[in-house]
Amino acid sequence: MQPKVKWSTKMSYSSVATFHTCAQGAAGGEILSPPAATRIEISSVFQRFAEAEVLCGIDLEVTQRRVAVVGANGSGKSTFARLLNGLVLPSAGTVRIDGLCTARDTKAVRRKVGFVFQNPDTQIVFPTVEEDVAFGLKGLKLSAPERAARVEAVLDHYGLGALRGQSAHKLSGGQKQLLAIAGVLITKPDCVIFDEPTTLLDLRNARKVAQAIAELPQTAVVVTHDLGLVAAFDRVLVFDKGRVVADDVPNRALDAYVRRMQ
Repeated sequence: MQPKVKWSTKMSYSSVATFHTCAQGAAGGEILSPPAATRIEISSVFQRFAEAEVLCGIDLEVTQRRVAVVGANGSGKSTFARLLNGLVLPSAGTVRIDGLCTARDTKAVRRKVGFVFQNPDTQIVFPTVEEDVAFGLKGLKLSAPERAARVEAVLDHYGLGALRGQSAHKLSGGQKQLLAIAGVLITKPDCVIFDEPTTLLDLRNARKVAQAIAELPQTAVVVTHDLGLVAAFDRVLVFDKGRVVADDVPNRALDAYVRRMQ
């Protein structure tokens, strides 16, 4: 039986001058506070693909700002992540994000929840760095100065300002992952899902991505095999064969996961 955990929703952020604030200031608008932690409610969720049952009766309520999802390959963790912004809809049960049902309110959920894929090449669709980041603003009713301010702020924040005119597909692996993160964050979602964001990166670039995640004011849910990346998170969910088999603070949950892998 898992020990009962008193979850803390408090978290301090050392990097309050994020691009969110910079963009608002540059556009002459109001300086915004970090968004409240996103409430994720998973109720009796099953997920089937053809004859395979990938998730089996998931019931969770998540209100922490930093949540990790770990597990062996094929454990269901990436499918779980895709449920959180409506990329996958449950075969049975409900997923709600701040009260919005992913099956019924899919568009609103996707505006609220951004998704960063493991391979950034799947997210980069435009020729240049600047064009690719700006694409995320296409559906927003922003003036030209507001769009320009957001693009400039996010590129500068992630060290991509000097590369704005370069081919996006010729960036290094680490630069591509930061570009993918910037392309999601420019829309200012309340929550960001990361699916194995450091798997394809060397140590230097993995550390850059880890820093980018750590300084986010938004809720972040991170699927990963990199246990060090999530050692200071608020909560860790361990998946195995489509079920949550551990749900605890990092030291206890990660210890349980490592024991299962032995």
